[in-house]
Amino acid sequence: MQVDLNADVAESPDDLVLLDVVTSANVCCGAYAGGVDLMVEACARAVERGVAIGAQVGYADPEGFGRRPQEPDDEELVESVQQQIDLLAEIADAAGGHVAYVKPHGALYNTIVADERQARAVVEAVAPYGLPLLGLPGAASLRIASAEGLPVVTEGFADRAYRPDGTLVPRSEPGAVHAEVATAVAQALRLASQVDSLCVHGDTPAALELTRAVRAELEETGYALQAFA
Repeated sequence: MQVDLNADVAESPDDLVLLDVVTSANVCCGAYAGGVDLMVEACARAVERGVAIGAQVGYADPEGFGRRPQEPDDEELVESVQQQIDLLAEIADAAGGHVAYVKPHGALYNTIVADERQARAVVEAVAPYGLPLLGLPGAASLRIASAEGLPVVTEGFADRAYRPDGTLVPRSEPGAVHAEVATAVAQALRLASQVDSLCVHGDTPAALELTRAVRAELEETGYALQAFA
């Protein structure tokens, strides 16, 4: 049994410690948080540790941390996503690594689960790079990407609550984030056989403790932790 463990990093200096635990790093590309200095540090650490580097792309919304719904037109969204990928690619290359996949962030991630227009724009942006696209199982983005010949990667969340339909509980609702380690570990174990990659958010309370516990329990259960890309 094999599964990838990813985390959102380079959103703040505090989340870089997760690079000691995960197998893939969703590096914030600066649109909604972080910045070039954090991207440089994250890529350098990832290369040193053999952690796969992914482009975490999102709406250009630092005030809302990329978690507020937006309605960019197609051209604007394509251009923004490609600019973010290009910036990270340059930084990763300088560090001796490369961008191995793309993962949308926050409101963009959730929007393209069902919004066909924005999903197609994101796929249009990623297609020239031929990179795998991460997303929620059943998302429009993954269906469209697969039809276009792009590799797709299904993702589960250890630290987020789910609705009965498999979408994520909005962060505005109580109980949307699993901050208790035992709850996150149990959910990770339940999802591990259903997805290609498991995610822990860098801004979840006690993220390092939680991520270490998830990894330890997965390995104890018999999973090999390995980057999918």
